[in-house]
Amino acid sequence: MSVALIARMVATVIDRRYSSQMIIRARIVVTMDGPPVENGAVAISDNRVVDVGKFPEISARYITGKIVDLGEQALLPGLINAHCHLDYTCLRGKIRPQKCFADWVRAINSAKAKLSPEDYVASIRAGFAEAARFGTTAIANLCAFPELVALIDESIRTWWFGELIDVRNPDCANEIVDLAVDSLKSKRNWGLAPHALFTASPNLFRRCEEVGQREHILLTTHLAESREEFSMFHKGCGPLYELMKDFGRDMNDCGHQTPLALFHGARNSWTRPLASARVRPHWILVHLNELSEGDFEWLATPTQVTSRGAATEFVIVHCPRSHTYFGHSPFSFEKLRERGSNICLGTDSLASNNDLSLFAEMREFQRNFPAVSPEEIFSMVTKNAAAALAGQSFLGQIKSGAFADLIAVPYETECNIFEQIIAFSQAVSWSMIDGVLQKPA
Repeated sequence: MSVALIARMVATVIDRRYSSQMIIRARIVVTMDGPPVENGAVAISDNRVVDVGKFPEISARYITGKIVDLGEQALLPGLINAHCHLDYTCLRGKIRPQKCFADWVRAINSAKAKLSPEDYVASIRAGFAEAARFGTTAIANLCAFPELVALIDESIRTWWFGELIDVRNPDCANEIVDLAVDSLKSKRNWGLAPHALFTASPNLFRRCEEVGQREHILLTTHLAESREEFSMFHKGCGPLYELMKDFGRDMNDCGHQTPLALFHGARNSWTRPLASARVRPHWILVHLNELSEGDFEWLATPTQVTSRGAATEFVIVHCPRSHTYFGHSPFSFEKLRERGSNICLGTDSLASNNDLSLFAEMREFQRNFPAVSPEEIFSMVTKNAAAALAGQSFLGQIKSGAFADLIAVPYETECNIFEQIIAFSQAVSWSMIDGVLQKPA
C-alpha cells in the first residue's frame, strides 16, 4: 500500500470524524449541571455533547466544528415526559369530565371500543409529532397494545411500557406478560406497566416483577389516583368498588389498606421467590393523589428506617393538568419532597388533557405551588425525569457525555431565565434529538 493511499485514508477518517462535529452558540445555555452560561456554546460530536462553556473558549478548542448561532435564544436540555398515553391522542376533547372516576373509566372504555389498530397507530404517530413540537425529546409512553409498537418508528427518544390489564382473566397473567415482552423487545428502551391495583391481578404484578428483575427493565403503574380507588381499597365501598365487582374482580383485597400500603406490602409476596437476587426492579409510581398520613412512612428513602421498617424509594410522576381535569385532592408535593422522593411531571393522555406540552404542565404546577422555584419545576421535566428513566448520566442535562437532545426558546436578558422557560407557550422553533437537527413541523 502506497504512502499516498495511506495518507488519503487517514485524511478520510479525520474528515468523517469532524464532519459531524458542530458548535451550537446561544445567548445563554441552561445546562442543569451548574449555573446557566451566558454567551454559551455546546460542542457536539455525532450524537453526544463533548464540551460546554463560553463561546470564545469552545470555538477556540473546536476550530473545525461547524458553528450554528442561535442568536438571542436560550439553549436547553430537551424536555422529558415521564408519563403519557399516546394511544389516546385521538381522544382529545372526546371525553368530558364525569361525575366520578368510575364514570370516566366507563366513558374511555366506550370510546376505545370504537378504535381500530390503525386508529391507535395513527394516534401514537400524531402524539409523537405533537410532543416534539412542544420541545419533548424523550418520553415514557404506555401502550395498551404492545403488539403495535413494532409498526411505529418513534421520532423522539422513547421508553415503551406495555400497559397490561387482566381484571377479567387473572389466570392468564403469565401469558399476557410474556406476549407483551415478545412485542416490546423490538425496541431499545422498554418496560412493563401493570395498569393499576384495581385492574391488574397479583399474578400479573408478580410476573412483571420477575421479568423486570430478569431483563433489568423499568416498571410503572398508576397508584392512588382517585378518591374512588382509595375508598375501594381502604373502605371496601364506592363507585369504583362496584364497577370492579361487576367486572368480576376478586374483591378480597378491599376494605383493609390504602392503595399505597397494599402495593408496598404486596411487593414482598410478588418478589419472595426472588429474595436472593441483588437488585429489585425499579418502579415509577404515577399519580399518588390520594394518600393517608400513614402512607408517607412508606415513601422514605431506602436509608431511612421507620416504625414499619425500612421504607422504599419510588419515583413519583405528577400530571398537573390531568389532576385538575379530574378534580383530585391536592397533590402532596411538599410532604413527598420532604421524604426525598424524586418527583417528575407528565402530561398523561389527551383523554384528560388538552395537549402534550410540558411547558403547560410546568405552568399548571406553578399555579398550584407558587412557592416552588421555577428552576426546581424545570428540573422535574429534565434531570429528575432523566433519573426516573435511569438516564441521569446522559439525559436531562447539557454536559460532556450527554446525548445531544436539545431545544431552544427565546430569551430576554432582563428576566429570570427559568421564569421565561415556564412562561413559554409556543411550539419550539429549533430542536435536536440524538445529534440530528429536527425540521419544524
